[in-house]
Amino acid sequence: MAQKDRTASLLVIAAGICWGIIGVFSKRLSAAGFSPVQITFGRSLVTAVVLTVMLAVKHPEKLRISWRDGWMFLGTGLCSIVFFNICYFIAIELTSLSVAAILLYTAPSIVMVLSVLLFKERFTVRKALALALAFGGSVLVSGFGSGPVTAAGILAGMGAGFGYALYSIFGRYALATYDTFTVTAWTFLVASLGLLGFCRPLEMFSIGMSSPKSFVTVLLLGMISTALPFLLYTEGLRRMESGKASILASMEPLTATVAGIFLFHEKMTAAGAGGIGLILAAVLLLNSKSRKEKGPIREEQARRRTA
Repeated sequence: MAQKDRTASLLVIAAGICWGIIGVFSKRLSAAGFSPVQITFGRSLVTAVVLTVMLAVKHPEKLRISWRDGWMFLGTGLCSIVFFNICYFIAIELTSLSVAAILLYTAPSIVMVLSVLLFKERFTVRKALALALAFGGSVLVSGFGSGPVTAAGILAGMGAGFGYALYSIFGRYALATYDTFTVTAWTFLVASLGLLGFCRPLEMFSIGMSSPKSFVTVLLLGMISTALPFLLYTEGLRRMESGKASILASMEPLTATVAGIFLFHEKMTAAGAGGIGLILAAVLLLNSKSRKEKGPIREEQARRRTA
């Protein structure tokens, strides 16, 4: 059981790292002229196409879902991916990147509360402390939310956090019936269709033709920072509680900060360093075993040795 928990944690942490390097690709696409919504559509489309083709060739049976379960994928695709991204971009426009990021990282708190209500997960002191450490670290890494604050901006940011949290909730329901690849593929098929009306595809094509390298960048963004991390996170979610998974995914802002320092020569502030420390502390706390948890394991091992 301990090995299974460790593997699940590593999957979610790896997902957070992959999400954290999104900026490596999105900065290049923004410079080429793509809007945030267009970038989101591009990465969603690549993920949907790659996973659908892969499943169609190797495991076509995994593409089949019951229409009665369509609400699960409307939840992960529209209510989570589409709603979260649109709210996040609105929050950035109305406030600032740092304020929007802080509001987005309220997601683990939302997941924790919903998981207690819907899945009867236990809300322990350890989870509460890890949640506080992860959120505090995200605030520090994001720069204390410097920038204008408006009621509409806060509402949009909270909406982004809620939408972000919904993937863990709807995904948990879907994983009770479907494979990790099935859940991820259908999530992004639905998300791509949902974003189609917001992304101005003809404009995207025009920008792409004027900057052919952007097609490669979108492909890499879809593969490395979308398909791979969502597969890792979804598989990790299958093996652990939703609340714990959402906290471990806080490796995303930590990775984004480190990538900014080494790749874009951004300055490391004392607050940023403190935030990284708090996030790492949250991850270590969630993956440590208390005496109460170790006791039964040791007793079981002793019984096996004397049997």
